This record gives sequence, C-alpha cells and structure tokens, in this order.
Amino acid sequence: MGRGVAATVESKAREDAIERARNESPFLREAMLARPDLVEIFAVKGAEAAVVRSLAADADDLATEIRRRRHGLALTVALGDLAGEIGLERVTQLLSDFAEEAIDRALACAIIERVPDADPTGIAVIALGKLGSRELNYSSDVDLILLYDPAKLPRRARDDAGEAAVRIGRRLIELLQQRTADGYVARVDLRLRPSPEVTPIVLPVGAAIAYYESTALPWERAAFIRARACGGDRALGGHFLEAIQPFIWRRTLDFGVIDEIRSISMGVRDHYAQVQAFGPGYDVKRGRGGIREVEFFTQAQQMIHGGREPSLRAPATLDALAALSAAGHLEAKLAGELADAYRLHRTIEHRLQMIDDQQTHRLPAEPKALDAVARLHGLTNGKALLKLLEPHVKRVGAAFDGLASGETRTLSKDPDKLRAELADLGFGEIDTVMKRIAEWRSAHARSLRATAARTAFEKMLPGLLAAVATGPNPSRALNRFGDVVERMSSGVNFYRLLEAQPALTRLLAEILSHAPVLADQLARRPELLDGLIDASSFDPPPDVAALTARLKQSKRGESYDAALDRVRRLINERRFALGVQIIARRHDPLDVAGGYSRVAEAAVVALGDAAIEEFAATHGRIEGGEFIILALGRLGGEALTHASDLDLIYLFDAPDGARSDGAKSLVATDYYNRLASRVTAALSVATAAGPLYEVD
Repeated sequence: MGRGVAATVESKAREDAIERARNESPFLREAMLARPDLVEIFAVKGAEAAVVRSLAADADDLATEIRRRRHGLALTVALGDLAGEIGLERVTQLLSDFAEEAIDRALACAIIERVPDADPTGIAVIALGKLGSRELNYSSDVDLILLYDPAKLPRRARDDAGEAAVRIGRRLIELLQQRTADGYVARVDLRLRPSPEVTPIVLPVGAAIAYYESTALPWERAAFIRARACGGDRALGGHFLEAIQPFIWRRTLDFGVIDEIRSISMGVRDHYAQVQAFGPGYDVKRGRGGIREVEFFTQAQQMIHGGREPSLRAPATLDALAALSAAGHLEAKLAGELADAYRLHRTIEHRLQMIDDQQTHRLPAEPKALDAVARLHGLTNGKALLKLLEPHVKRVGAAFDGLASGETRTLSKDPDKLRAELADLGFGEIDTVMKRIAEWRSAHARSLRATAARTAFEKMLPGLLAAVATGPNPSRALNRFGDVVERMSSGVNFYRLLEAQPALTRLLAEILSHAPVLADQLARRPELLDGLIDASSFDPPPDVAALTARLKQSKRGESYDAALDRVRRLINERRFALGVQIIARRHDPLDVAGGYSRVAEAAVVALGDAAIEEFAATHGRIEGGEFIILALGRLGGEALTHASDLDLIYLFDAPDGARSDGAKSLVATDYYNRLASRVTAALSVATAAGPLYEVD
C-alpha cells in the first residue's frame, strides 16, 4: 500500500471515529465542542500528537490544571481508540501514567499546603487494582492504600503524626475527585486498606506490615499481585511491599488458592446474579465469562506458582498470561483465547464508559442504548455486538468453571461400598487397605487434624489409591505413604497439590512403590514434591559453575546459618529430583550419576566458600596460604549415587611460621585443620533443613 493510499485510509478512519463519537457519545460530543483544537490535531496529525497536546494544558493552580489535562486526555485517547490508532495496552498505559503523575503531584501539593517547602517524604501511595498493573479503565476508580512513617512525615510542630497524615490524605482525595467546572481527575477508593470500616484513611506503615504478616485475608493476596508504589515516598512504599512479599508469594505451592478463588467468584456471582446471564444487561466485568473471571483465573495460577517462579509475578493480566504460557503452566491455545477475550471485553467496557464518562460495565438492557454502544464500536447494532462477544464469553466461562469446579469424587464411608470401590481399583488385600483408610480417617495423624486437611485428603485419596493399586506391592506402598502422613506436621497443601496434579500423584505412587529413601525424604519435607510440577525439574542439572552461582545467590542480611539452610534446601531439591528421574526412567542412570556429582561439587564449593568466609571473620586469613579440597571415590569419578558418601581430602600450603591475621590468630596448621572441620560440618551436620551428605 502506497503512502498516499495509507494516508487516505488513516484520514477516513479518523473522520469516522470523530463522527461516531459525535453521534453516539454525549460525553465525547461535549468534549469535542470544548476542545476543537484537539479534534483538529487528531484529524490532521493523529492520536499520539493529540495526546501530547492534551497533556500540555496548564493553569494557575494544580487542581484546574490536572482536570483540564484529564479531560483532554479522555477525548484524545477515545478518538485514537475508536480510529484503531491506539490499542488497548497503549490506552490503559496512557490513562495509568496520567493518573500516577496526578496522584504524585496532588500529594506533594497537599503536603506543601500544610508544611511549605517540605519534601514529599514519610507518606506513600500504594496503587492496587488496575492502576497498580497500569491497566486503568477509561473511566475508573483508583484503588489506593495510603501509608505514613511517623518519624519522617512532614508536619507542623504541634501536630500529631496520625492526625496530620489523615489531613494530608483528605486533601489528596479532594484534589483528585472533587468535581468542579473543569470536571474531576479520578474517583478514589480506599476500601482495600486493612479493616477499612475501623481504620483511618492513612495508616502507619508498621501497623500495615503487621496486619499483612498476621491477620490479612486470603483474597488480599490476589489484590497485592498488582500492587506498586505510585506516589509520594516511593522508598517507603517499596519498603512496605518488600516486607509483605512472603504474604503475597508463598514458596510452597498452595493449591488451596483455587478454593479461595472459587469462593470469591461464587460470592461475586451471587451478589450480581441479575447480570450473569449473557445478553442485554450483561456485565462484561462481573458476569460469567467476563473480565473478572479472566483476572481471577490468571491470578490463581500466579499465586500457585509465583512463589517459586518470580517470572510469573507480572502485574498486568496480558503479561501474566504470556508468562504462564511461556513457563508451561498454561496451554498456549488457552492463554491466547483468554488474552483475546480480555482485550475485547476491556475494549467494549471502554465503549460503555465513553458514552457518559461513567464507571459502568453493563451492556444496556434497552435496545436503542445497546445499539448506540455497538455503533460507537463500529458495528451496525446491538445484535452484532452480542454476536461478537458471545464466543469469548463462553470460552472464558468454560475455562473458569474448570478451574473452580467443586465436583470431586471421594471414596465412600460405607464399608460395603468402600470394599466394592477398592475391588474396582484392583486391590487384592482389601481388608488391609480398608484398615489403613480407617486409621487415616480417625485423624490421629497430626497432618490430618485440621478440617481443611481432611477435606483435601479425601479429595486426593481416590487418585492416589488408583495409582498405587497398579504397582508391584500396593500394601508396602501404602505403608510408606502412611509414614509420610504420620510424620508431616501439616498436610493441607501437600494433599491439595496431589488432588490438583494427577500426574504428580502417579509419580508419587512410583516413589512409594520403588524408592523408600525418597519416600522418607518426602515425609521430612513434603514440599519437595512441589518442585516436580515444573517440567524443568526433569532436565539434567546445569554445569557446576551455574549451579554454584545459583547456590551463592544470598539474600540481603542473610546469616551464616540461614545461608547453610538455604543451600541445603536447594541441594536436597536437586537430589530428590534426580532420584525421581531414575524412578520415572527419564534419563540413563549414568547420566543421572553425573548430575548427582555436579550437584555435590557445587555444594562443596558453595558451602566451602561460605564456611571459609565465616571462619575468616573470626580468625582472619593467612597471607600466601592455599586451601584445596580433593574429591576421590565416586565424586572424583563423577559417578555419585543418591546415597553416596563424599570422599574428600583437604590439603593446605602456607609459608613457614605463617599465622592468620584475624582477631583470634592461629598458626597455619591449626588454622587449616579447624577450617577443614568447619567445611565438613557445613556439608554434613543436620540442620533445620535436614541432612545433606556424609563426609569421609
């Protein structure tokens, strides 16, 4: 297509967008009358040029200026959207960036009005919801949490810190949402803060952290996936978000989150029952198969896997879907369908909001009004709009129903029926199996005392028994599983994991049938099974250098003991996965032996270096001295097994008469012998993370 033809097509699309806006949207019609300059720039130079001009509006006071900018941006973004020049992601980015700037400037203004020349420190704005993920609606609330640090908050000499923070917060809200002759900037919703019915609108940061560490509700985890500091003291906001990361992202996989999502969704469906059915009056946000179900579906997968895989923590829904697909947690076809549906739903939501600049998500029930929305989108009538939406609504609804399905088969509690069910599964020694099941159902085991744990156990039990029944010795496998059940302190997440991952349940059955050592490890650390969800756990370990670098990725302020525990957990996860690779026949045993050896060598290097640094902190170093660890036996030959000792020889060399230069100086012989003992202990002494290697 030549440039002249392309320019003609662009010009026609812009003219058509202007005409549709004028005919179908009272809000846009009034906006075009108020800002004909923006319409002209859009018609001649395009949407991006018009956006730049709209954001250049100024005034003598901040409140007027940001309102005029918001009004102009609403017009130019709408025209660019209607003309197809600005896609959904760019629309939401422009709206979000403006809202963030307005919040930041309004907060600074609110502070300066009370304390002239003060810096905007000591008070932070946390954005949640669509502003947090930079996906703001065309006409949307901004979901905020306001926090302050009493030690840093700018205030007058006699002001109480809490009262001063609330006054600043109230002024911020007034600057943003008060309607004047120039309109408004954004409606502010503070109801996502902790206990909003009883807490002030601005919270001390310490109290907020304590809340999320102790008493926060499950749904708040999903809310904070999209949280970010968007105004004021961003260092304070970053400190808060960093402190509550363990609440949001749990390292142990938690398939109970699906029950949480199901509960939230069913509550939404019940509350908005009248807008669930597809057709006129359908709610594109809250209806079955709507925006919220795409978001909930995506967030459920993120909360399950994101604790272990930081790459999945993308705040924006479309980015998260792509990340989940790339990581293998979501089929590419389903991820694409959900993304397409999300884009269309959000686009139609914007059309609804463009009509009167109202925060609405419902298709009009009245035919003429529905036709107007359809024509604004470029369709002929409301029927065409419904036809466009319907297949996407069905796909999303089906996907979410599959995620949130509560229908799970459990074994009967009637003895005769249970006997028949076990016979159907293929068990021979049915009385033995029934006795074992009765023991579990008595809830004497600590891991089964909680109601949630017993419920999850009953849901996963049929799948596990079906897998065990096909093994060589089902009774022995069940005895080993009984040991796992007895030794675990808490089993709810372990049982939920098995229910949610049938392939993992079958793999567990093989471990129970063929690998008592691995079964014992599971009894001590059931979270070892989590790592097998990721397909990469069946890949051979990387080279020693890469493994060592991973083991040395310490956390800020980590103590020596904490570092030892962290490395032990990582090493044991690798060793467990290698053992499973043999049981599952994924690799040649000789290749797995090489993997065991690389893992052990990386452990020697990482833990040895950590021990050396810890030792040097007390005793210093010996100038010109050298310390070498030689591997013999299976480790030396790179043919280690799961149960192999590490056969090591420690050698040192030092100048004659050398001593270490630390506070507690030692002669070379004592220095290196004690250091060798410290390295051996790092590799062999059992800690809270469990045993590692026997060292010979």
